[in-house]
Amino acid sequence: MSGFPVTALRSVDLQVPDLATAERFYTTIWGLKVAARSGGSVWLHATGDDHHVLALHPGAQAAIRSVTFRAGDGGALHQVLGMALGQGASVLAAPAALEEPGGGLACTLRDPAGSVFRIVAGDERRAPDAPSRDAPDRLAHVNLNCRDVDATARFFEAGLGFRLADRSKLMAFERCNSDHHAVVLAEAPADGLNHVAFNMPGWECVMRGSGRMIDAGFPLAWGVGRHGPGDNVFAYFIDPFGIVIEYTAEVEQVGDDHVARGPSHWTWPPGRTDQWGIALPKPEATKKAQLAIRFA
Repeated sequence: MSGFPVTALRSVDLQVPDLATAERFYTTIWGLKVAARSGGSVWLHATGDDHHVLALHPGAQAAIRSVTFRAGDGGALHQVLGMALGQGASVLAAPAALEEPGGGLACTLRDPAGSVFRIVAGDERRAPDAPSRDAPDRLAHVNLNCRDVDATARFFEAGLGFRLADRSKLMAFERCNSDHHAVVLAEAPADGLNHVAFNMPGWECVMRGSGRMIDAGFPLAWGVGRHGPGDNVFAYFIDPFGIVIEYTAEVEQVGDDHVARGPSHWTWPPGRTDQWGIALPKPEATKKAQLAIRFA
């Protein structure tokens, strides 16, 4: 896979009103483990080699603070910074050593729509655990709400070096490696977080993790099913603070010869919401939750 200055989605920083409850939920129920604690915040890792995939910070209300992408190296980080500035981004933190668990060289940007992105290079990696049958191994994608999907897609492509994988009627799927998408941009009345997706080693892991969630009193918010764009299996849930999270697996792998398909390709028979035809229509409560979380 060639030509991507950003090589992966690394982590997401969330703000939560009850840190102890959040840590308990994301470790004992969702399947992550504590990587570090510092300054009243906690960093959580999956079974893969990322130092962490989720950071939790205390705050008055649930919000997203930032999305962190990994650059190939320091040169690629500076390349992305220049590209992003050329597309209207503002710098919240210039490239410098990151003074938090995981470290690395990092810069923080705000895009023209107000979303906050961090680019990191040379961050710590961990020895991966053996694959789990019911726990995430990494982040799969982040889905962001956009008042102007096409404008935000142009920023990701010209400003961050992503490539369009597919465009449905309401969403743009953007990639930075062989995964069909690392970012999904969804049409919405306000910018913010739609959901965070955690990758599972296989579809049965999605089912086992979902069973654990249901046993703990967290019902399915949508799914289980298989998406169209990306071909990934999905199961959506809502965390204790109203943040929508997803277990997913088997995302389509694409190469440099991949040709993006348009909205006319992604159509379903009446009443169907996924490839298999088994996922019920998304509940209104889930739709509402997917619009509720803003950038802090």
